[in-house]
Amino acid sequence: MKGYRADIARAWGYAPVRRGLVGSALLFLGSLTPAYLPQNSPWWDSMRALGLDNWPAKAFGTTLVVAGVALLVEAWFKLRPALYHEVKHWPITLLWSLPLLPAPPIFSHDAYAYAAEGWLLRNGLNPYTNAISVLPGPFADQAAWLWRYTTAMYPPLSLEMFHGLVILAGNNPYYSALAMRLPALLGVALIAYFLPRLAIRMGADPQMTAWFSTINPLVIIDLVGGAHNDGLMMGLVVLALWLAFNNKFWWAAVTVGAAACIKQPAILVFYAVALINHPWLTLRWRDTSRALTRLALSLAVSVATFVAISLASGLGFGWISAADVPGKVITLAPFTLLGAGLKWVLDSLGMPGASQFAMDGVRFLGLSITVIMIGWMALGVGRRKPVTFLSWSYLVFAFGGIALNSWYLTWGGLLLPLTKPTERIIGTAVTVTTVLLAYGAGNLAWRNDAVALGFAALALMLVLLYRHAQDRKAHLEAIEGTQA
Repeated sequence: MKGYRADIARAWGYAPVRRGLVGSALLFLGSLTPAYLPQNSPWWDSMRALGLDNWPAKAFGTTLVVAGVALLVEAWFKLRPALYHEVKHWPITLLWSLPLLPAPPIFSHDAYAYAAEGWLLRNGLNPYTNAISVLPGPFADQAAWLWRYTTAMYPPLSLEMFHGLVILAGNNPYYSALAMRLPALLGVALIAYFLPRLAIRMGADPQMTAWFSTINPLVIIDLVGGAHNDGLMMGLVVLALWLAFNNKFWWAAVTVGAAACIKQPAILVFYAVALINHPWLTLRWRDTSRALTRLALSLAVSVATFVAISLASGLGFGWISAADVPGKVITLAPFTLLGAGLKWVLDSLGMPGASQFAMDGVRFLGLSITVIMIGWMALGVGRRKPVTFLSWSYLVFAFGGIALNSWYLTWGGLLLPLTKPTERIIGTAVTVTTVLLAYGAGNLAWRNDAVALGFAALALMLVLLYRHAQDRKAHLEAIEGTQA
């Protein structure tokens, strides 16, 4: 315990860590703004009493959020040279997460939908056959309007977890939504503990892994602040990889099945688990048969675990009928954006039937390209570098799917440093991360009728990104000069 306190004290001694903590605190204060809060949130009474439900209050709250995100990004950039060499990563993750624990779910209302689905189960209703709106009241009123009328898309273990957290929260709608952070925190803890150790085991850069994957503002804001079940899914994914590297194949495959019961994309990890420590070196029959046997065993155990948990829950596989639910909202998914643009053009020309067909066709094209690319990578880089395959496949899936939210990019992004990426790839990943954070802050500004602040957020993030690139370039040149 004394060593842990010393690690936290050392982290506190770094000014960027303290600035990041201030940023998280500003996010908490800014989250108490109309764009974040459902109409029945318990925060509303206090806000109305203080006169904070008007436009100036919205603008002020939005300003706090933009400033909070900017401080987190700036602190993240400044810590890159020192992290893992001079200061440990986990106290930073802890300190930056603390102010968000009591905050309403931020940048997303998904946690409210989780709570509402848990409330359905609490009342003996199957979320696969009953929409949230079947039970009118405070739980349903918290959820975003669209999700009130769709059935659940999450696997059974997620739903049972939501159910248990509703009970833990005493059937209180708001506290139930906050309780959804508990599994996310467990997932982030697994990520922070195992990922740098995996990097060392794989000969990757643990400093880069700790910096990019454990104190990344996307992890803090989306996984902790947003309370998404992607946090626990990725924690279990990282645990499965660690088990596989330690030759615990069967336990790793079981963990993959459990992770897929939190969120379905985790099932892809079966491929990496099968080939870790047992690469598929050539396409000769002997090597191929050995690899295919391990792949078949890994997939069989993972799927059997998934099926067993699903059957034990009594909920079955009703999520299959809701697989298209994420696509009901226009997100940043490239093929969905392209399809929506084409649909708008055809609708404007008075061709509504053709417009929907065109949008569905473009989305199908995106999914087809995604499947082909993942298959191609499985037979290419994946045979020798299964973790690289997993990271890249998740990124391809995120960009090629029908929906793309910023937390989807944590699937492949958290594993990216394990692939020993070039400085250019990391630079691109940092740019994407920064733009997504700017988009999140800008989207909030738009919903709060403060569009100018949204543009200010984007400009501020781009300035920070440019300064980081220049600082990084100078740092690398200094290293090269020392080595010379």
